[in-house]
Order: sequence, then C-alpha cells, then structure tokens
Amino acid sequence: MKVKNGLSSSMEDYLREIYVLTQKNDEVRVTDIAQLLGISKPSVNRAMNTLKDQGYIEHEHYGTIKLTKAGAEAGKSVYDTYKIVYKFLTDVLEVRPSDAEEEAHLLEHDISKGTRKKLKKFMKKRK
Repeated sequence: MKVKNGLSSSMEDYLREIYVLTQKNDEVRVTDIAQLLGISKPSVNRAMNTLKDQGYIEHEHYGTIKLTKAGAEAGKSVYDTYKIVYKFLTDVLEVRPSDAEEEAHLLEHDISKGTRKKLKKFMKKRK
C-alpha cells in the first residue's frame, strides 16, 4: 500500500470513485461506493472517517458524502491519470481494454506528476 501525499492507494481509489459518482449524481452515499467497489459498507465507513479526518470529504453519519476542494482535486487527479494511462495502453500499445483497465488502475497510483504531464502531452500530439 503505497502512500503518496498522505493518501494510500486505497484512499485514492475512494476519492476517485467519489469524484466519478459526483459527476453523475447529485448525492453520493456509502451504499453507492460499497456497491461500485464491491466491498462492505462498514469498510467504506472506516475509509470515509479517515478521509474526513484528513480533510478530503464532508460526511455526517448516514448522510451524503461531499468532496472538499482538496478532495475534489485529489479525486480528479487520480481519475485523470487513470484516463491518460488507459488511453495510452489501449491506443498506443494496443493492450486489450480489460487488461488496460486493470493495469491503468494499478499505474494511476505510482506515476509521477511529471511523467503524467509528459504522457498527456504525448497523447495530445497523437490526435
């Protein structure tokens, strides 16, 4: 479990999923995240308490989950990295989409900001 900017890979996953859900829905609840990630509600609750303590979300018990500015930035960053890596794997390396999805989720946590910028620039040049 690598820790970057005070966030473990699993905490980054939660922020990414909350970010994605907020793009689709007005409200995000623990149940939504548990269903999406295929994990128990108590596990999600523990993670939400950690993210709340770190200032990434606002969440009242049994209430909706809202990203703070820092949470939205972190969630968007992880999601954007995933999209760039996925696109590179599928479009450039011609990795099967199912494999690229899994590998992009792994790489999104370990790629540096500098490498992400270069990869994004590379993908823009290919258009």
